Amino acid sequence: MSAPLRHGWTTGACATAATAAAYTALLTGDFPDPVEITLPKGQRPAFALAREGLADGAATASVVKDAGDDPDVTHGALISSTVRHGAPGTGVVFVAGPGVGTVTKPGLPLEVGEPAINPVPRRMMREHVAEVAARHGGTGDVVVEISVERGEELARKTWNPRLGILGGLSILGTTGVVVPYSCSAWIDSIRRGIDVARAAGYAHVAGCTGSTSEKVAAELYGLPEDALLDMGDFAGAVLKYLRRHPVPRLTIAGGVGKLSKLADGHLDLHSGRSQVNPALLAELARAAGGDEALAGRVLAANTALHALRLCQEEGLPLGDLVAERARRTAESVLRGAPVAVDVVVIDRAGTIVGRA
Repeated sequence: MSAPLRHGWTTGACATAATAAAYTALLTGDFPDPVEITLPKGQRPAFALAREGLADGAATASVVKDAGDDPDVTHGALISSTVRHGAPGTGVVFVAGPGVGTVTKPGLPLEVGEPAINPVPRRMMREHVAEVAARHGGTGDVVVEISVERGEELARKTWNPRLGILGGLSILGTTGVVVPYSCSAWIDSIRRGIDVARAAGYAHVAGCTGSTSEKVAAELYGLPEDALLDMGDFAGAVLKYLRRHPVPRLTIAGGVGKLSKLADGHLDLHSGRSQVNPALLAELARAAGGDEALAGRVLAANTALHALRLCQEEGLPLGDLVAERARRTAESVLRGAPVAVDVVVIDRAGTIVGRA
């Protein structure tokens, strides 16, 4: 039996640990190492310090992010907190250091101009600053500067540039714990992408399964980058969020394989969680006017793309029928929300092979 996947810690938990250690050192001259913090659900992990420094009225502590067995771009990143005394009565003031982004677009849970340190990590850091102040006779009025080594470079691999978070990564987390392969971060990014598009007043967004379909949708409709949702396999996440937070028009764009799964009623298009249904493709081939011999060849096809090619050779629009059936699935999930849906099916080269 395989070993269970190892959980890790969010950037917010790492920043909180570094802040608690740095503020303790600012008040006492000594860095607690390891430093223990309390997470929102009560867990009490301890973090080893990777670096520490005390000079010129500021204390800096650094923690290496351990994402466990999650394929997280921030795994191994060095997250630092520099704490200085603030003006009396100001409480905790957050500053974006090198590698931490700044919010430049409305629609996120932070005001424009604020450091991209999300609400729960801010709350965790405020609570730990208050605890350290109570324990060591501090005022709790501090400036906390969070930085991430190579954060600007790492941020290019995330949604941040598209969401208008510029200059680096976001400090994230709602529980402090990273659950491997939970997909929650991706789905949260989809929701924030819809929030940003709505705040920008866009009437049309596109949910795309990958970079090729994204390029096709952008060129086809002239959509700006922040109207493009990197949906990946999470069609259901896009549709369910739009059901509650509608945008007038949604284009779903993707390869014939993934969209044939949507046509078959699957909302998670990952190969490990849903499969292409050859019987559906054979049924659609018949509906397009194909004979039983063609339906048999489609049923035996290796892939959805192979099935598409077989139908194209006979001049039959299988791609259009996949698109139409996928559109019906999408509309059933939207449950009458005021969102007009169209579907664009492409092949691997980015050629449009079906529309509805």
